[in-house]
This record gives sequence, structure tokens and C-alpha cells, in this order.
Amino acid sequence: MTKKDVAGATPPPRAKRLPRAVRERQILDAAVRVFSERGYHAASMDEVSDVAGISKPMIYAYLGSKEELFAACIQREATRLMEAIGGVVDVDLDPEEQLWRGVLAFFTFVGENRDSWQVLHRQAGTQGAPFAAELAEGRRRAVAMISALLDRAAGREGVGAFAEGRTEPLAAALTGAGEALAEWWLEHPEESPKAMARRLMNLSWMGFGNLVLGRAWSPEKSA
Repeated sequence: MTKKDVAGATPPPRAKRLPRAVRERQILDAAVRVFSERGYHAASMDEVSDVAGISKPMIYAYLGSKEELFAACIQREATRLMEAIGGVVDVDLDPEEQLWRGVLAFFTFVGENRDSWQVLHRQAGTQGAPFAAELAEGRRRAVAMISALLDRAAGREGVGAFAEGRTEPLAAALTGAGEALAEWWLEHPEESPKAMARRLMNLSWMGFGNLVLGRAWSPEKSA
């Protein structure tokens, strides 16, 4: 008597072994969720295993210890954020439009990936070394991208030589302002990504002087 005769149906084929990249993505997705909800110290590898549906020994084999797993989460989420921003910043556009698209992409990413942001800037930022170095590297990449954009803007306005070497601190200020606004946004989820992006554009592109005078930037001006 065959198995089909006994069970009434042919048993399903044995599941294929998943590629390493797919397994790692599953583990990292689960780890980001657990670290976001529980915090680094309270989170356990057992919880990551349960959420991922992957055995704990396999997690250790693929991504190492809890500390190594957390560092891998920071690296991946920082890369995802930079790719989301870099993917919409077209160098052929006017600098104002480039910055608007980048800022909007930033807040869209944070809005759609709040677990990711929690890990990047609430968990990693409070754990100290070695995670502080991972976070600093992600911030350095963001500053470099924004600084390059501002350099191009200065070049188009004919003041490239004057701006040379002066855009990095402005880029750092803009990065810090974006992070601070994103943190505020976590406590005010009713705000839209576009509303948050517009606030940062008003702060950075228009400047404090124009804001005091009631001159507010609007995305329609760059359409």
C-alpha cells in the first residue's frame, strides 16, 4: 500500500534548501523586529529564532553572536536607508529638487520602516562601542552625500570656489536635524512623510531668516 493510498494524497515534495542570502535576510528581518521591540539587552536569540522560524544554531552559524547579529542589523539598515535616498537623487535635476527628493525619501523610509529606525538610532545610539562606530559610519555616508549635493549647488550658482570645504558642516547639521525630526516623528505618527520633509526643507533650504519673515518653501515651486 502506498502513502497515497493511506493518506489519500501524494505527500508534498521535500522543501528545497534556501540560499544563504535568503536565510540571512530572514534572520535579519526577525532580528530588527525583536531588537526594535525589546531593546538590545532584553532581546534574546531564542526570540529571534522564534520570529525567524530558524533554529538558533543556524542563526549562530550564519551571523554569529548576538553582538555580531546586532552589528549586522545596523549595517544593513543603514545601507537600505542610503540606497533609498541615493536612488531618487538625480544629479541632472536642480539642487533644490534633488534635496527635496532626498529628504522626502528619508522620511518615507523612516515612516515605512520604523523598526529599522528604532534599531539605527534608538538602540544603536544608546549601546556605546562597538555599535557607536557602526552608527557613525552610516552618518558619515549621509553627510558625504549631502555635502556633494551642496557642492554641486554652489557650482551651479558660480560660487563653487567660495563654498569649497565649507559644505561638510552644513551637511552634518542637516543630517542631525533630520535625525532629530525623525525622533520627534516617532512620538507624533499622525504626521505624514511629506509634512515632515517640508519642515526640514523649510529649515535647511529657506533658512531661519526667511522663516522668520514668513517665507515658506513649497514643493510646488520646484515642480
